[in-house]
Amino acid sequence: MQESNRERLLAASIDVDEAMERFLNNEALLMKFLRRFPADASFSRLEEAMARGDTAQAFEAAHTLKGVAGNLSLKGLFEAVCPLVESLRAGELAAAQAQLGEAAAWHRRTVEAIEAIA
Repeated sequence: MQESNRERLLAASIDVDEAMERFLNNEALLMKFLRRFPADASFSRLEEAMARGDTAQAFEAAHTLKGVAGNLSLKGLFEAVCPLVESLRAGELAAAQAQLGEAAAWHRRTVEAIEAIA
């Protein structure tokens, strides 16, 4: 991986070493999945469900996003989404709405870093 790409990913709290290990040091495969992430609909589904006040659908979308972020080692996003998932699991929509801003910031930052290397 080019050092500049690696630095961009690391700056967005993407654990490149962990991701490479998870992808059996296959950089092409990792890059294939990272490049797909900006098109993942989980975050937009989360925002839409939150706007409707649909806790169940918001939980499903947040849980999916958490899994994708974890599998791709998107650490900043993963850590921002975890408390949101737990608030939604507990049915605490107001708490989840308060946590959505941080998750949105990390999602944006992550997508921007990935798009910069694509």
